[in-house]
Amino acid sequence: MQVHDLTSPRGSRKAKRIVGRGNGSGRGKTCGRGYNGQNCRSGGGIMRGSEGGQMALIRRLPKVGFRSHRPIVYQLVQIADLNRFKKSEVVDAKVLREAGLIHNVYKPFKILGNGDMKVALDVQATSFSKTAKEKIEQAGGKTSIFDRRTLKEQPVEK
Repeated sequence: MQVHDLTSPRGSRKAKRIVGRGNGSGRGKTCGRGYNGQNCRSGGGIMRGSEGGQMALIRRLPKVGFRSHRPIVYQLVQIADLNRFKKSEVVDAKVLREAGLIHNVYKPFKILGNGDMKVALDVQATSFSKTAKEKIEQAGGKTSIFDRRTLKEQPVEK
């Protein structure tokens, strides 16, 4: 079998409808759109979700929940990744950025409790998970939460 022998399965390719080529073609004059009304005009058509006078489903269902337009998206750091630092070192945004664990020192980051903590560290973060805080303190380290807005007052080099 060669490339010129290959064919598509029957019905997989639909021929494009050619319209507006005279009445003899069967698709002349109104081009298959009918005479008058919303659907015969360019750009016309019924709105998606319209149910023809019946109250639309989207309006019948109650409004539930809230989704913020500006959600706080945390940069995530696993506790197992903190074992690379030396004992009693202060681990903050600048140190994590230099280590490549976070991308931006100005955005909030959260320490998560996946893995084991083997080194006692002084960790400063925007947020900690409950298990991460417990594991850091069990290893003999300290946790402190800082406000990320203080970083904007004192810019840190990237």
